[in-house]
Amino acid sequence: MTEDQPIIYVLDDDHRVREALSSLLSSLGLRVEVFASAAEYLQFKKPDAPACLILDLELPGMNGLELQQEIAGDYSLPIVFVTGHGDVPSSVRAMKAGAVEFLLKPFDNQELLRSIDAAILQDREARVKRAEIIELRRRYALLTPREREVLPFVVAGLLNKQTAGELGTSEITIQVHRGQIMRKMAASSLAELVKMAGKLGIS
Repeated sequence: MTEDQPIIYVLDDDHRVREALSSLLSSLGLRVEVFASAAEYLQFKKPDAPACLILDLELPGMNGLELQQEIAGDYSLPIVFVTGHGDVPSSVRAMKAGAVEFLLKPFDNQELLRSIDAAILQDREARVKRAEIIELRRRYALLTPREREVLPFVVAGLLNKQTAGELGTSEITIQVHRGQIMRKMAASSLAELVKMAGKLGIS
């Protein structure tokens, strides 16, 4: 399996559903991992690959909505809910919490596959953004404390002379810091540096 090959996690307490989905998705060349409980899913060591979770709403122990809340965060997988006991409040709660889709059993296979495609695409995009932020943080870590002080003034559009006045130093010193910031952040222009700083929450 390549790192880019998607993985579909199927969490359903009904073995017939697990078997049917595993057969369907495997026939399409997708890697499938099945689980009968939230505890099994949480204990599984997940590879670093694009993925999504097909999650049954009603489960023994921790239910689907509780698991969605448990795994919510920066690295949470897109979720496609499936259920035979759906109600409006549950579907609203799931969608508000970021679920890609909420399907009622028996669902149409094509509808499920469209939802999986959307979920995998969402996860791929999230992974690209996370990788970009990690790289920007790595570059930012190369800056000296003084360069980090100068950076907000640069991205705010202040001239070297103005920044020097604010920080009580010389214009030539700020010019040197500015050059170092551009080099270490690998920014080809001020506009690019401003975008980088925005992604890092620096303004």
